[in-house]
Amino acid sequence: MQKRWMVASRHGRGLPYEGQQTHRKTAAMGAAVLLLATLFNATILTQPAHAAGPLVVTLTFDDANADQVAAANYLNSKGMLGTFFLPSGYLNATDPNGGPAPYMTTAQALALQTAGNEIAGHTVTHPDLAQMDANEVARQICNDRVNLTNMGFRVTNFAYPFASATPAVEQQVANCGYNSARGLGDLKSKAAPTLTDLAEPLPVPTADLFFTKAPDEVDNTWAVADMQAVVTQAEAGGGWVQLTFHHFDSGTDPLTVTTTNFHTYVDWLATEQTAGRIVVKTVRQVMAAQFPDPSNSALDVDKPLVNGPAAPPPITTGNLIQNPSLETAGPVATGLPYCWAVGAFGTNTHAFTSVSPGHTGSVAEQLVMTARVDGDAKLLPTLDLGQCAPTAIPGHSYQMSAWYHSTLPTQFELYYRTGLGTWNYWTASPTVPASANWAQTVWTSPPVPAGASAISLGLNLAGIGTLVTDDYELYDLGSLPPATAAIAAKAAAVPAIGSATGLVVCGLVAGGCYQLYTNGAILWSSATGAHVSMGDIRTLWAAYGYEHGYFGYPTSDIVSGLVGGGYYQTFQNGAMISSSTTGAHVSYGAIRDKWAQYGFENGILGYPTSDQVGGLINGGAYQLFQNGAILWSPSTGAHISMGVIRTAWAAQGYERGYLGYPTSDIVSGLINGGTYQLFQHGGAIIWSPTTGAQISFGAIRVAWASTGYEQGRLGYPISNEYTIAGVTYQNYQHGTITWTPAGGAVVH
Repeated sequence: MQKRWMVASRHGRGLPYEGQQTHRKTAAMGAAVLLLATLFNATILTQPAHAAGPLVVTLTFDDANADQVAAANYLNSKGMLGTFFLPSGYLNATDPNGGPAPYMTTAQALALQTAGNEIAGHTVTHPDLAQMDANEVARQICNDRVNLTNMGFRVTNFAYPFASATPAVEQQVANCGYNSARGLGDLKSKAAPTLTDLAEPLPVPTADLFFTKAPDEVDNTWAVADMQAVVTQAEAGGGWVQLTFHHFDSGTDPLTVTTTNFHTYVDWLATEQTAGRIVVKTVRQVMAAQFPDPSNSALDVDKPLVNGPAAPPPITTGNLIQNPSLETAGPVATGLPYCWAVGAFGTNTHAFTSVSPGHTGSVAEQLVMTARVDGDAKLLPTLDLGQCAPTAIPGHSYQMSAWYHSTLPTQFELYYRTGLGTWNYWTASPTVPASANWAQTVWTSPPVPAGASAISLGLNLAGIGTLVTDDYELYDLGSLPPATAAIAAKAAAVPAIGSATGLVVCGLVAGGCYQLYTNGAILWSSATGAHVSMGDIRTLWAAYGYEHGYFGYPTSDIVSGLVGGGYYQTFQNGAMISSSTTGAHVSYGAIRDKWAQYGFENGILGYPTSDQVGGLINGGAYQLFQNGAILWSPSTGAHISMGVIRTAWAAQGYERGYLGYPTSDIVSGLINGGTYQLFQHGGAIIWSPTTGAQISFGAIRVAWASTGYEQGRLGYPISNEYTIAGVTYQNYQHGTITWTPAGGAVVH
């Protein structure tokens, strides 16, 4: 088994790979003979057998991991060469999070070849070939050889990713012009101590050429003695042993050995070779003994290049997922639906099975995880070169959905393809809760990264439990109806809304649509666009009848950052404002305009502490604020009411008293710091720091006006009107005005 290097990410996810597996040869001899008949002419097939000699040992290195370069240099320094199976899509790939480059560069691999090492094929994107469509298998195997050749490599041998193959896959390796293909897990080793085969016979039997026998790959449980044992146990009988390495000094991948152990082992191999008990060769050198190149017998034959079939035209509209309901069966070898593959990373034990019935149709896919240290597992559209992986456009966002029931929370995990076929971990959606019944989760991705050409996605399971999924959908927002696209884009832009809990529903007033989310909803209309609706403002909007009510649709999202931690949202006919101390309240019409005139919540009134209250006399209305109120009537308009002037107005009965409604706001700038406010029935309330708030009304007010108001000889009033023995008085700073029915108003 060959495990993919796991791309580091802020989420800690890596590229998906299959769990550890071994492959046992199942092809019949007749199939193998047919396989070879397509490859070799009669002259090559009848090469004479070679005399028995010392055991041949080959060190192979899989997956183009950058940490193999130093190991190769040490191996070469001891006069020995290795075979490097490189997925062409991995070369030059970089860590998307800016860490050290995980894979070799083309220049590094060319330097290995120049030093005499062999570069060999390993597919373009390192998929499980047994899970793939026949055309995609051909693309992966043939195009990998073409890619590597175009880079300057001589490529004649192959190794299966995950050691996974079928007779049809092996035949395709032959069709693509390879001379051999390496398997894993067929020779006795630490990982398989009960096997009896110790080495691959030489010359390699015809039936084995396209799945040559090898021990399981070396991992961090192997000591130097374990690596030595696979050689010493086979030395007496001769033949061929291939050891497979992946990483060196990795702290995260179990397919690793320490540099110290590797150097010790290489030194030991050199001693064994000097003693004549073994000879270290590359795969090419082994194959050259059976199938020499006519122009250079030290090399194996270099067959013509074969291009894989062109990828089918991409799906660009509608649901981009092929076989979304999982009803079409895939290759018998995998038991998975067509166009779907297992993805996993970390250390866990999991299994996939088809179950019936599905959410729709007869099939759904069940994932059961029975043990876990870390990582996850999921079902993904195959990480391929275009047969099944959904095409993506950089900068576009995509809406995805799936139906599931699960014993644990789940989330979408996303990957994207770049370059020749490098798949990178991308991102994850928020988690959605476990559900005993079928539930749908919907999420919109951020814009696809630059350079991406395809994406893949799946719901994951990251704990011991069960997840069943069915009916996947993936849409380019640009191809969705305007409402759906706008709602999805808004969900992506406002993660606080949570995950969708249903589909987009249309048919609202004015052709509007909505979609419910775990933390609220998103509303759309052609006039207002898409906006979120959340929290206490949503509750208040509901009390006013949602979009059917007075306020209509939202025209903004919720805007935070106001003074005192407040926030607001605008609507077609007003706004709603909330703060932690005042709660959520509406703001609209002339009262809102007046509040705006005074600086909204930043002004002298502060936040609303009530909604607007109607039903006052003459059709009036009011709204309370932290520091006062605003009154409105059809005949007087909207005016503020606050402070001691408001208290004085309240004492005479507010708008029902003899003053009526305010007809002005509070006017300041009078002498000695005074202020006043005018009212409907010809009166006013005047205030100064030394005299307080007093009412000025009727004939006495007219007389006071004749003296020049507060600037005249009387100054400010120091009392309201009062009556004694039929005479009405009002006192001022410097005098008095009296009034009687017979004599009118007289200034004293």
